[in-house]
Amino acid sequence: MKTSVFRKEHFNAAHRLHNPHWSPQKNEQIFGKCNNPNFHGHNYDLIVQVIGEIDPETGYVMDMKVLSDIIKENILDRFDHKNLNMEVSEFQNLNPTAENIALVIWQILKEKINTLINPNLAIKVKLYETERNFVEVPA
Repeated sequence: MKTSVFRKEHFNAAHRLHNPHWSPQKNEQIFGKCNNPNFHGHNYDLIVQVIGEIDPETGYVMDMKVLSDIIKENILDRFDHKNLNMEVSEFQNLNPTAENIALVIWQILKEKINTLINPNLAIKVKLYETERNFVEVPA
């Protein structure tokens, strides 16, 4: 039977939503205040769900301390208190919308969990950009 475990984390980051192929007017029209050339920030809440079979020897789907460490080393240390556009390589040519941030986080964590823990585990990422706006990347 598949079971899910969840880890909730938090990070702060700045970004600017901008398409370099568009005119300043179109960027302003589409992205509004989020296109501020001086950037703006969010207090992100991140929920990582790991889905799999319970290991009969450990009783775990995944050791939550290991999951916490993977998230800290690969996401929080790279994203927290950073300007995503300028300091995070994945966003050098990718607009750091909430959707793209969640997808990048999912890709990073999926690769790490598959390689280090178990390739049979599925993950979901839910990223809250504000209390009322969030995105989810499914398993």
